[in-house]
Amino acid sequence: MPRGVAIPEVRQQLFAAVEQVVVRDGPGKLSGRAITGEAGVATGLLYAHFTDFDDFLAAYAVDRSFLISAAAATLPERAGTGSVTANLGDALLSTPPTTLLTLTRLIASRPRLPGLVRAVLGDRTAGLDAVEKAVAAYLTEERRLGRLAAAADPAALALALVGVLQRVTLTGAPEAEVRARVESVITTLLTSLGGGVQPR
Repeated sequence: MPRGVAIPEVRQQLFAAVEQVVVRDGPGKLSGRAITGEAGVATGLLYAHFTDFDDFLAAYAVDRSFLISAAAATLPERAGTGSVTANLGDALLSTPPTTLLTLTRLIASRPRLPGLVRAVLGDRTAGLDAVEKAVAAYLTEERRLGRLAAAADPAALALALVGVLQRVTLTGAPEAEVRARVESVITTLLTSLGGGVQPR
């Protein structure tokens, strides 16, 4: 994607500016000038590292989708340790809500982005798809270990949890509120729909 070898600090500075603009003004206000102005750098700097603005946004989406998926990738390995609710909370809430909010809004406004992300990271291995897959795998293992009720449906629970995370994030609520609401839903789903978590 980048035309040359981009300086990582500059890329991340520009990516952070995307989130600030989208959260404050919405994706409709995104432009090269808006991003570089928010980042406090010259407009030409963006185009020194990316072919065009679409290339830049694709690079942002790939970067953030990878971060989201990487945060949940180790969740299945935690089966049998700690508490199930805490492990799920850590995995679901490790990505800042502003990043999830920005990526979701950006993808909704630019339908080509998901395909570009999948072309780089693969199907169901990026973003919230990867989180859902990791949560389902984790809950399947916890059920096998007896720490999740045998009647629980790991795939359904994973879909519900990721759906709640995305819904709550889209409200634009402060991070503390997002965390509290998601953690509350995790506990409720595991105890009522999942039949209860075995204390171990």
